[in-house]
Amino acid sequence: MAITLASLRQIADLGFDDVIDVRAPAEFAEDHIPGAISLPVLDDAERARVGTIYKQVSPFTARKLGAALVARNAARHLEGPLADKPGGWRPLVYCWRGGQRSGSFASILSQIGWRVETIAGGYKAWRGLVVQAVQDRPVPSPVVVLDGNTGSAKTEVLALLAARGVQVLDLEAMANHRGSLFGAMGPQPSQKTFEARLAYGLAALDPGRPVVVEAESSKVGDRRLPGRLWQAMIAAPRVAIRAPLAARAAYLARAYRDVTADPARLAAVLQQLRPLHPAEVIEDWRGMAAEGDFAGLAGGLMARHYDPRYEKHRARMAVPVVEVEAGGLAPADLAALADRVAEAVWQVSRQGAG
Repeated sequence: MAITLASLRQIADLGFDDVIDVRAPAEFAEDHIPGAISLPVLDDAERARVGTIYKQVSPFTARKLGAALVARNAARHLEGPLADKPGGWRPLVYCWRGGQRSGSFASILSQIGWRVETIAGGYKAWRGLVVQAVQDRPVPSPVVVLDGNTGSAKTEVLALLAARGVQVLDLEAMANHRGSLFGAMGPQPSQKTFEARLAYGLAALDPGRPVVVEAESSKVGDRRLPGRLWQAMIAAPRVAIRAPLAARAAYLARAYRDVTADPARLAAVLQQLRPLHPAEVIEDWRGMAAEGDFAGLAGGLMARHYDPRYEKHRARMAVPVVEVEAGGLAPADLAALADRVAEAVWQVSRQGAG
């Protein structure tokens, strides 16, 4: 049977034992249904070969070759990852459009006796729901932006807000990037996977309560924010953390230890700033990095680079703002700061509603 998807949460609600993506590995790597496992019935080279024969020889010849390859790969899966599955195992199988690849594999599984189902329209149907959620529909909850200059511990405070029952969307976690030149945390997900993570986050929101997102540009690393969300963030009321430069510098030196522990990486990022600052400023920053004065380096970067850009951006905004004084940003200070921010979120959201 083929199920027709009506919502992103439907697959989880149906309680399948496994969700199997039978597309080629490159297709799976670009994006897939969360939680799916990859059991390709054609690998990348086989898929390209069948496609070429379909266009250059004939559809019949391509289907015959494809059937042989699917059978061969299905046998490997049955003797490998699926060898220990019990008789009551219930999988959901999908491919690109819910057609031949998933249908062929599902037919083999059903002949064994497993209760297998496919997705009508395959991955494209599921991707359509993601697009609707992030591009076509407004953000379901009132948005509040958590603002503050670089080094204000916004990301940590956002996590503490979630622990206090405040709705949040952690865009940096979804994009695997801290949103600045120094913010790389490893490979980023594809744009499609980033949008899928965001769609699932939006689907879980309670429309009756505000949702807090951290202030970002229109991109988090190389991942673009969907237009609907970005416009909602621009128009949203803000809670701005205010903290002294020295406290922010100490916080950044602690939070970015992964960067400061890698001299080559740090030097490469500083090199990217050369077109924006005088040579003597760059050399001064390089000297601080070489001497291990990372708090001094952070303070210089904020005073000369980040803070002026933030202030220029904020000057163009005309939205309600509630400021929260941080004082200190040491680990022991953040719980009390999160309490004050949570109260400010309710305050500014009530102002927006009024």
